[in-house]
Amino acid sequence: MNELLIIAVFAVTLAVMVLWPQPADAHCDTMEGPTAKDGVKALESADLDHALKWVTPDGGTELREVFERSLAARKLGPEAQEVADRWFLENLVRIHRAGEGAAFTGLQPAGAPVEEKVAAADRSIEQGDLRPLAGLVPAERRPELERRFAKVLERRGYDVHDVDAGRSYIEAYVSFFKFAEGHDHDHVDAHAGHGH
Repeated sequence: MNELLIIAVFAVTLAVMVLWPQPADAHCDTMEGPTAKDGVKALESADLDHALKWVTPDGGTELREVFERSLAARKLGPEAQEVADRWFLENLVRIHRAGEGAAFTGLQPAGAPVEEKVAAADRSIEQGDLRPLAGLVPAERRPELERRFAKVLERRGYDVHDVDAGRSYIEAYVSFFKFAEGHDHDHVDAHAGHGH
C-alpha cells in the first residue's frame, strides 16, 4: 500500500512538472536554492533542524509529518527514496512560500534561471561584501541595503539546532534579498520572521 501511494504521488508530481513548467518565482523555488539545499541536508542527516528555519512555527508541524513519512519511504529502495525526497522538498518549499503569503508554482530543476540581482545577492553573502551588487541597486537604496546586509552577516553564525536563531537569520536574509530585488514592502513581518 505504501509503495502504491509513493508511486501515485510521484506520478502526480511528474505530471504537474511536465504539463505546467514555469520559471522560478523566487530563489527558493529552485533545486539549487537555499531552501532545497537545507532540505537535502535534513534528509541526508535525518535531522529536520536543517530545514525548520525556513517555515513558520505553525508550518513546522506539517513539515515534521511530511519529513517523518519521507524518512520512512526512503527505506523502501532507491526509486522510493527519489520520490520521497522530491515530495519532502516540494512540501518544504510550498509551506515556506505559504508562510510568506506567496503562491507555490512548483519546485524548479537545477539550472533554472535566477534573476541577476538574486544571484549577485547570493554572491554577496558568500563573499561577505556587497561588491557583487554594485551597479544593480540604485545609489539612494544603498544605505538601507547595507543596513540589511549587516543584519544578515550578524545573524549567520547560528547553531543549526537553535531553530529560533535560524529563523532570525532567515528573517534578515529575506529582508535583504527582497530589498536587493527592489521590493519596498517587507512581507517578512507577515511571515513571522522567514521567507524567500
